Amino acid sequence: MGTSTLLFNMIFLPILLFTVFSSLTNIANAATFDIQNKCPYIVWAAAVPGGGQQLNPGQSWRIDVRAGTTQARIWGRTNCNFDGSGRGRCQTGDCNGLLQCNAYGVPPNTLAEFALNQFQNLDFIDISLVDGFNIPMDFSPTGGCARGIRCTADINGQCPNELRAPGGCNNPCTVLKTNEYCCNSGSCGPTNFSRFFKERCPDAYSYPKDDPTSTFTCPGGTNYRVVFCP
Repeated sequence: MGTSTLLFNMIFLPILLFTVFSSLTNIANAATFDIQNKCPYIVWAAAVPGGGQQLNPGQSWRIDVRAGTTQARIWGRTNCNFDGSGRGRCQTGDCNGLLQCNAYGVPPNTLAEFALNQFQNLDFIDISLVDGFNIPMDFSPTGGCARGIRCTADINGQCPNELRAPGGCNNPCTVLKTNEYCCNSGSCGPTNFSRFFKERCPDAYSYPKDDPTSTFTCPGGTNYRVVFCP
């Protein structure tokens, strides 16, 4: 065995094997999200990461999200109008006027939030109404690791007058912009407005510190389904 071959086996081969192993692990733990529109109207689905897709009633869109992804979300946009280049505007959930979202949407919008392969290789998932509500949603693991999260109440129809918005129901922070509702200082508690959301969707985040009853976990590598109007 030549010196160069020996050096390769001693130095580069372990690095190569580690890289291959890491790649296979990431592939194995990546998650697939099946996004379905069961509403009687068009929903322009959005995902960061992932982009965007028009979903007519009954249509679905699949995205694959790599292991380790954090601060990710999926939501639906309504009453959109895009041109051939994918530029336009949505009444709710708009993301800088683009069909292919690369930034979060404008409230009000119902959110499916997730972080993959975090503490002890767990996925953390939730439905959040911290950005308000626009479309009923179900967010569920497809492998049965835990029960799904659902928010299907008529929040738009019952929305307090102060929070009403075209096509949805705003969160109070967007409207009132005070620390009591926005938790800008990192300290806040439930309010009458957050209780309005919590009473109708007990499993969903109703304000930024609503963690104990609103965060769910699944093992890394679980696949998920997000359904609009379940």
